[in-house]
Amino acid sequence: MAIVSRGFRGKRASDPRLPPGQYLEGGFPVLSAGPTPRADLGTWTFSITGSGTTRASWTWAELRALPADDIVKDIHCVTKWTKLDSSWRGVSLDTLLEAVEIAPEEQFALAHCDGGYTTNVPLADLRGGKAWIAYGYDGAPLRPEHGGPARLLIPHLYFWKSAKWVRSIDLGPSDTYGFWEKLGYHAYGDPWKEQRYWGD
Repeated sequence: MAIVSRGFRGKRASDPRLPPGQYLEGGFPVLSAGPTPRADLGTWTFSITGSGTTRASWTWAELRALPADDIVKDIHCVTKWTKLDSSWRGVSLDTLLEAVEIAPEEQFALAHCDGGYTTNVPLADLRGGKAWIAYGYDGAPLRPEHGGPARLLIPHLYFWKSAKWVRSIDLGPSDTYGFWEKLGYHAYGDPWKEQRYWGD
């Protein structure tokens, strides 16, 4: 059974950056399915896989040595809070995907994380400056409860797609549902279309 920590409620406000059904949140609620993993940075790796093989892999030191972006984006949780202008630091998925060969039919990705969590996303949503492996938040290392040492950051989708404690991304030709998607969450999760659950 999934253990989901409780979020916080905020005040509803009118803002053109606020998707339908959302309210503004000043803090940063912690919501997780299961306990918070603690990573050993000495053995930590991030990999891109596909067809049963590892195509590229980076140690923590290697990932941190790559060119990094400072990112300021609004984030939107499916539990209806929105945080404006959240500040992150991380490596663009564009940079990481350049290290591997991708077959034309491989148009989908499944993120795998410590603790067994998975989430699916079209490959197109990881490209074009839309996604990062984030390891910093608000000028400090990303804390474990927020997905540290590194999480997937896809701010244009509902925040469950920004998988905490990410360790690999598997590329493939079909859209394979992840943890929450199998339990009824929307396969894509566009906050502006309120794609929260199956059928939305």
